[in-house]
Order: sequence, then structure tokens, then C-alpha cells
Amino acid sequence: MKILINAFLLLPLLAFADESAPRARDLGIPFDGNPGEYNAITDVPGVTVGFETIIADLDDNKAVRTGVTAILPRGVQTNQQPVFGGWFSLNGNGEMTGTTWVEESGLIEGPIMITNTHSVGAVHEGTIRWRFENGAADSSGYWWSLPVIAETWDGYLNDINGFHVRPAHAAAAIESAQSGPVAEGNVGGGTAMNCFEYKCGTGTSSRVTNAAGQTYTVGVLVQANFGRRDELIVAGAPVGKHLRNDMVFSGDSTDDTETGSIIIVVGTNAPLMPHQLKRLTRRAALGLSRTGSIAGNGSGDIFIAFSTANAQASQASTGVSIDTFANEDIGPLFRATVQATEEAITNALIAGRDMTGNRGNSVKGIDHDRLKAILRDYNRLVED
Repeated sequence: MKILINAFLLLPLLAFADESAPRARDLGIPFDGNPGEYNAITDVPGVTVGFETIIADLDDNKAVRTGVTAILPRGVQTNQQPVFGGWFSLNGNGEMTGTTWVEESGLIEGPIMITNTHSVGAVHEGTIRWRFENGAADSSGYWWSLPVIAETWDGYLNDINGFHVRPAHAAAAIESAQSGPVAEGNVGGGTAMNCFEYKCGTGTSSRVTNAAGQTYTVGVLVQANFGRRDELIVAGAPVGKHLRNDMVFSGDSTDDTETGSIIIVVGTNAPLMPHQLKRLTRRAALGLSRTGSIAGNGSGDIFIAFSTANAQASQASTGVSIDTFANEDIGPLFRATVQATEEAITNALIAGRDMTGNRGNSVKGIDHDRLKAILRDYNRLVED
């Protein structure tokens, strides 16, 4: 076995943004709303993101192209301080563990993890072990954990049935998490993911907005692995119609069904209650639809949201007060979620780089110059 890259051991900087890699706005693609400093989910104060990327060439023409993504809502305090949360399944052909307890308790306890479909168990074990080794028992004196682990399928480019993601990779992703710029495209759980039949993967964006007289941030991170080429919409333009004859998969796909998936994580520092966060996740579906998704029968479109406000809300016997947000004032946060979701998906598409993987299968990234030419024809390109 020849190891080409192990991001945690050899190239830890893969956890962070490649400053030379263009993002959607760098190409002149216009979006509504005002992004935060990094235009990433880490613009929400306290949120950190980490990756473990595993790339290896194996015998018998097999290859490993996979990984793990970790979102820590409260950074280093995530293990000790749960966040209010809500989740929503637009179409349920996928997995997100722990959501029964999120629904019941209104809390997300620990990191939010994303990986490939057949590695949920390993990441689940690794996350619980990390929480146990870095935390303490609850007020009852017992230690237990129901972490949130989500997935999309990467079996075209990755030897998914080789079970190459192990519990230690989950811990490595958590340990690497930090604030600041976030890597996109072929990284972490998004390493081998494809969207609209182009190389895709991890993407993120944020919006700063005014609501109820205060300034708040909404950040989104996606693992995008969905969509047919014909359906692709960028900045309102039907660019997929002009790219339908591109061969981007080796042995180009002729299947006209939507079988992909997307995980969307929404974070905010606005003081929202669990039922309001569930409302926020539903608005993420509108941002998804702006890119052309129809959430097909075989698609797993599962979303989760959290609020970093009310840090002490889960503490027992403390009599703490909880800040709330009036439903009548929530509109700007809905808008911010839709806008940031659309841009995060587009960023994932723009960041996707050509990749050859398992059994020699390959997927190309979208041609930036061709995309810009199409957008220019629709007067949807911002140029100096």
C-alpha cells in the first residue's frame, strides 16, 4: 500500500483554507447579503472546524479518498456546554445520528461530525471516545453520549467498503478544529464528494444581518454530493443547460435520476430556541433549491442548526435565565440562512478539484473560465 497523503500526520495545513484557491466571489459570481470576515461558519463567534483527510493508493487498483469533518459549536468548550439545536429532513435517504435526542431535548451535545455513509459507526465510536477522554460524567454521575454523525456517499472515488475511516480519524478531526478560514472542496468528509456531476465536497459561507435591533451572524457549512448536471443553477442562471454535454465522470453517467445527498449545518449566535432553529433548517432547503436541487427520491437531504447563545441553559439546578427571540423578528435570519446556504454550495462546487480514485474512476472540477463565460452571457458576472 502506498500512502500519498494523510492530512493529520503529514499535511496538517490541509485543515485550513488554501489562500490560492478561488472561491465563488473571486470569480465574480454575485450573491445577496453581507458575509462575515471569513465568509465561513467560523464567523459565528466560538465556532471551530477541523478536518481529517485520508488519501491512499492500495493494491488491486483500489484507492482511499475520504475523511471526516468536525464542527465544534463552542470550540474548546463544546464538550462542557451543549447548544440549543434543531434538525430537519427534506428527504431521508441518509443518516444523521443523535437527532432523536436533539428533537426530544432541544440540545446538541458535543461536536457535529460528517463523513462517508459506511463510516458513521467508526466516527460515532471515535467521537464518543474523544468526549469520554476529554470530559466528565453528567450530574447523575454517569457518562453517556449520543453524538450527531452525518454522512453522504463517496463510493465512486473511494473504496467505501474498505472501512478506512477509523475512530482515531474522528478524534484527529476534532483535535484539528480551529477558527478562521475554512478549507473547501476535496477535504475532510467532502474529499470524494461530487455535485451536479462535477467534483465538489465541502463548502461554507456566512451572513451578518440585523434583527430585532441587534447584529447577528449566520454561518453555513455543507457537504455537497447531489444534483444532475442539467439542473445546475449559479447566481440564477441555468448554467447546467449549457454544460450538459461535458464529460466529467470517467465512463460518463447516463442515469437521469437524482440519487445524491447533502448535509447542511447552520450555526448562529442569535438567541433562538430549538423550535426556531428547526425553522432555520427548513429555510436551508430554500438555499439548496436555488442551486437546482429537487431533493430526489434517492437523496439524503438532512440539515441541523444550532445557536451559541444561552451558554448556561443546559446546566442543572442553576436557575439561569434564557434569552429568547420573537418569531416576528426572525425574518432576517431566515434570509441569511437561504443566502449563506446557496453560496456555501456554490463555493463547494468552485473548490472541487479534479480527482482520480478507486478503480481509476475520475471526476473533473467545473471549468471556471467556461462557467464565467456562461454567467457573462446572462449578465450575472461582476467584473472589474
